[in-house]
Amino acid sequence: MNRSQKVVVVTGASQGIGATVVAAFRKLDYSIVATSRSINVSDDVNILSIAGDIGDPTTAQRVISEGVARFGRIDTLVNNAGIYIGKPFTEHTAEDYAAVMNVNLAGFYHITQLAIAEMEKRSSGHVVSVTASIDQVAISGVYSVLAALTKGGVNAATKSLAIEYAKKGIRVNAVAPGNIKTPMHAPEILEALGAFNPIGRIGETTDIADAVLFLDSAPFITGEILHVDGGQSAGH
Repeated sequence: MNRSQKVVVVTGASQGIGATVVAAFRKLDYSIVATSRSINVSDDVNILSIAGDIGDPTTAQRVISEGVARFGRIDTLVNNAGIYIGKPFTEHTAEDYAAVMNVNLAGFYHITQLAIAEMEKRSSGHVVSVTASIDQVAISGVYSVLAALTKGGVNAATKSLAIEYAKKGIRVNAVAPGNIKTPMHAPEILEALGAFNPIGRIGETTDIADAVLFLDSAPFITGEILHVDGGQSAGH
């Protein structure tokens, strides 16, 4: 195993944006630690698949420790795992709240803490989180309180971490998507979702992967929330 090869950890890696991000980094010859609640073992020796609940601290510990044991280093963490539960605010249950907080916030917190601790050893690294634009511009008819609460929280934490670790060689950024064509959305609503975007179409997972790769290759950018939302956050 080539220990000088760069290594990226991708959460929520089994489908949608996460799977596209994994494929994009492999094209750049990164080794990858891919994690999701349910994920198949890869035939590629440069992809280590680890199944588990990302909100569970023990899963985060396994991902980082097994990744370092296999590949020797962690260069980039892509916090992609996330869930969305769309309901009127007063109809959310305690279970809804707990589920979204577990994946969107605890899933970000535990693995980011461990990844940054590993990056500090090399005085180098990059954390990029896939968040959302919805905390900036609420849309009438779109039930988004839990998404705004959690993904908006990660956007805010991104800036805080960027400043805290700027002089330690570690960058922290976020990509904030709008409506993206993923398995999260039923096919019959994709056209309607695309209509929310001023650019007039729904986004593709490759749009988000391209933005992640751009930030990863931009050493003078940190603390950035890059909106990839077809103009949604700019206005309507």
